[in-house]
Amino acid sequence: MSSERGAIAVRMAVETDLPVILDFIERLAGYERLADKCFATEDKLRATLFTQSPAAEVLIASIDKRPVGFALFFHNYSTFLAQRGVFLEDLFVAPEARGKGVGGALLSSLARIALDRDCGRIEWNVLDWNELAIGFYRSIGAVAMDDWTTFRITDTPLITLASKAPHLTQ
Repeated sequence: MSSERGAIAVRMAVETDLPVILDFIERLAGYERLADKCFATEDKLRATLFTQSPAAEVLIASIDKRPVGFALFFHNYSTFLAQRGVFLEDLFVAPEARGKGVGGALLSSLARIALDRDCGRIEWNVLDWNELAIGFYRSIGAVAMDDWTTFRITDTPLITLASKAPHLTQ
């Protein structure tokens, strides 16, 4: 998929984009003050993004053929809609390209993908201190789900919980 808005081009990532994807991920982790939690490598990304059944997909935005942003997304499912959705895991625009429509181009491209795939919605999380992002998302019509709290389980608690699971039957 390729769409253009002025000098901005958006396309689906390919395996040769791995260095660019990893660079954006590392820069995003730094921006979000989570660099110490970033363990992504090109090999891990290759094994999860560019296989027969990828775990996620990536859009790359470029200005004058120079990558300036990315959006990493995957499908989720709404039981209430009985329909797939899209979850935007990460969106990053390089500082020098912010304010030029790159984020909007990535999101509108993702909206086109969602509609083309008969998805009922797009969802994502944003850090509560990121007022610029929150303002941008509201400006495109996104609504904060303030009555929902995101929970996460990782590391030892995840292993402990899994150890208590009964045997799965077919």
